[in-house]
Amino acid sequence: MLPRKSIIPEEFGLPGLASRIPRKPVFRDRVNKARFIAKNGSCNLAHKNIREQGRFLQDVFTTLVDLKWRFTLVIFTTTFVSSWLLFAMSWWLVAFAHGDLDPDSTADSYCVTDVKSFTSAFLFSIEVQVTIGFGGRMITEQCPTAITVLILQNIVGLIINAVMLGCIFMKTAQSNRRAETLIFSRHAVIAVRNNRLCFMIRIGDLRKSMIIGATVRLQVVRKTTTPEGEVIPIHQIDVQTESAMASNSLFLLAPLIICHTIDKNSPLYDLSAMELQCSDLEVIVILEGVVETTGITTQARTSYVSEEIQWGHRFVPIVTEEEGVYSVDYSKFGNTVKVATPRCSARELDEKPSILIQTLQKSELSHQNSLRKRISMRRNNSMRKGGSSGSLRQNNSSLVSPKVQFPSQSEGGQILNAVT
Repeated sequence: MLPRKSIIPEEFGLPGLASRIPRKPVFRDRVNKARFIAKNGSCNLAHKNIREQGRFLQDVFTTLVDLKWRFTLVIFTTTFVSSWLLFAMSWWLVAFAHGDLDPDSTADSYCVTDVKSFTSAFLFSIEVQVTIGFGGRMITEQCPTAITVLILQNIVGLIINAVMLGCIFMKTAQSNRRAETLIFSRHAVIAVRNNRLCFMIRIGDLRKSMIIGATVRLQVVRKTTTPEGEVIPIHQIDVQTESAMASNSLFLLAPLIICHTIDKNSPLYDLSAMELQCSDLEVIVILEGVVETTGITTQARTSYVSEEIQWGHRFVPIVTEEEGVYSVDYSKFGNTVKVATPRCSARELDEKPSILIQTLQKSELSHQNSLRKRISMRRNNSMRKGGSSGSLRQNNSSLVSPKVQFPSQSEGGQILNAVT
């Protein structure tokens, strides 16, 4: 049985109409990969198959400092208790060899008074090593061996105290603790600054004590393949910033915006807004400096993947002057606002400077259209309320947009600065 034909021709049906619609190019989604540096600055790296484990024991102090707190406390307790038990056994053997444990022995011939069992020897060991001394137990001059054990226990106790207390002090005063108050913006932005595409982030310090000689370094980490076919899974490319070119360090008194101009030497030179979302690059930010109060060098790190880079945004100002004092509003630290930015790459923008002019013109036209809509809405509202024509003119005159002169293209093909 033949199927019935539809009354509507096939070319006007849903499949036929869908086939005529021009399809936009579909970009392949970016494959989710692990971050090299986490947002809190920790390195996402696992060391496996290390055969020479003895190298860690050659630097015991650094190994103890790098351990977690629970392991450090267990080692701290075990070390002291073991030393007390070891020397308690020594004191008990000294008393046993000298005959102090004999019930018939007199008090004048004791090596250590009131040491008649292992429990009393353990208590005397604790008194000697931690220099408590309750006064009931003491050594006498009757036994030179007891004097030698006393000297050895004092030396060993001082070494254990120096190592363990120094380890705990270094763990509590580590430089990364100061980095907890060095903050970075949640997102990075790409916008036009001085007629060039720029990659920008914001950094700040929550403490009043400053970071001396603060420097910021940017690196782009991506998987690359050399012309010879060698695959480099973690290729680190240094990125130059404007602050590094102007001076050697930053004066991190208030939050600063670190700007990287995307030029020919930048690894972001060939990336457009769409290609950036599909790329697997990661921008690492490293802030280093010396803590003013302690003199310890500290380092704070973070990273930005492609999803955390906002194209066509700019950071809002957060520093204002109030009654002769500069005030910083940290509630707006990571806030951004949309601005007119070409969606093309920096290379295309250098080859066709007119793209920037067209983008600014479209942005100005849309701004004027929005102003006209506001004027018409206010005019209608005033007519409904029966407002006077004089007040209407006054309201309309306050909404007139300022004249904007767009950047023009010079004879050499460069873009002149815009005058507002």
